[in-house]
Amino acid sequence: MESNGKSVDCHGQPVMMATAPVIWGEPGTNGQHAFFQMLHQGTDVVPIDFLVAAQPTDADAHHHALLFANCLAQGEALMRGRSLHEVKHNLNQQGLSHDAIEALAPHKVFPGNRPSSTFLYKSLTPRTLGRLVALYEQKVFVQGAIWNINSFDQWGVELGKELANRLAPIAADASAVLTGLDASIAGLVAYRRRLNVK
Repeated sequence: MESNGKSVDCHGQPVMMATAPVIWGEPGTNGQHAFFQMLHQGTDVVPIDFLVAAQPTDADAHHHALLFANCLAQGEALMRGRSLHEVKHNLNQQGLSHDAIEALAPHKVFPGNRPSSTFLYKSLTPRTLGRLVALYEQKVFVQGAIWNINSFDQWGVELGKELANRLAPIAADASAVLTGLDASIAGLVAYRRRLNVK
């Protein structure tokens, strides 16, 4: 994902769109407790890919079937959402009062129409994993070509490397002078030195 994080195109001109889709993930249902709330009801629409094997690797068949059902359900929930009318109907069926329904309903509305793709493969083998990595590498290349940015340079990383080379001797030597450092950097180095006192 870092390859396309550029603010200028191949000709040095400013780009007018976001160029760095962020890629992250979690296995199984872990993501439901980390970032799915943002995917379902957040203010940004974030496309999501579900990668799922038909055959389990370590899980028993029943557990794997539950994980597969959760995968399908999350995709369906992202697609469908839930309208205010549906929410109010469901809360009314649960016997909530009118005031309770009015207070709770807006929080349970899901806009839906959130894009997702599901990649279903037989089993997670080294070959399958390699194919998935190649798929995402190709995606990065194609995005770069469409946006006219160079996916193969990383000038943005270079400044951090230059600064690290300057700071490495200071970080390694507890007696190095902190004069000339930015106040926040000097403060962090000094604090680390205090924490490292044995």
